[in-house]
Amino acid sequence: MFEQILLFIVSLFANTLSSLAGGGAGLLQLPALIFLGLPFSIALGTHKIASVALGLGASIKHLKHGQFESALLLTLLLSAIPGVILGANVILNIPPTIAMSALGTLTIALGIYSILKPDLGLDDTPKHRNLAGYISGGLGLFLIAVLNGSLTSGTGLFVTIWLIHWFGMSYGRAVSYTLIMVGILWNGMGAVTLAMLTEIKWDWLPALILGSLIGGYLGAYLVIAKGNKLVKRAFEAMTILAGIALWYKALI
Repeated sequence: MFEQILLFIVSLFANTLSSLAGGGAGLLQLPALIFLGLPFSIALGTHKIASVALGLGASIKHLKHGQFESALLLTLLLSAIPGVILGANVILNIPPTIAMSALGTLTIALGIYSILKPDLGLDDTPKHRNLAGYISGGLGLFLIAVLNGSLTSGTGLFVTIWLIHWFGMSYGRAVSYTLIMVGILWNGMGAVTLAMLTEIKWDWLPALILGSLIGGYLGAYLVIAKGNKLVKRAFEAMTILAGIALWYKALI
């Protein structure tokens, strides 16, 4: 019982922050599963399945509030299918230390990039909304999807910043796309792929899923209620913390 309560609390906290910042649930949730005794591959598969509930919880709020462009949704979906499956198959053959060190460095760089650009993502300034823009944007999303299918720790943050940088979205709008498309569809495909490749700790999933659902909804509520400035600050804090956590995991 204590183990289930601990899993729920960690999941609730991690997914509330992730829903607010546009990614990073793995910052706390994945290390917690490893700390509680799961091998990396089993912890990864279990976390991936639970993280789908984050997207479901957030979508309940975001779908009622926001309008979504079909061309962007299609770009996110088509970019994900090959990328997530490729990443999920590749990760089990790459030393986690190398992958986590590199990803930690890139994640911290995202936070610094946002800090150095104080006006970034505060307003919607649509750009690259043509065929060439969607193709180039989709290529960037494909590369992020490979990471999403493999490590999952913070890759939603990469999608958020890419949507802001390339397509000119505000933070709040980018987070809504990230949580619905990445949280449900990308993570869903990764979860199915990993479930076929590695063992899943099924008896831990109810507490993790409940925390993800509630946390996703709470974070989405804060995004809509508090606006882009709070989301930007949460994103910057989450990227730097996630990067440090990945470095730490790579060293221990």
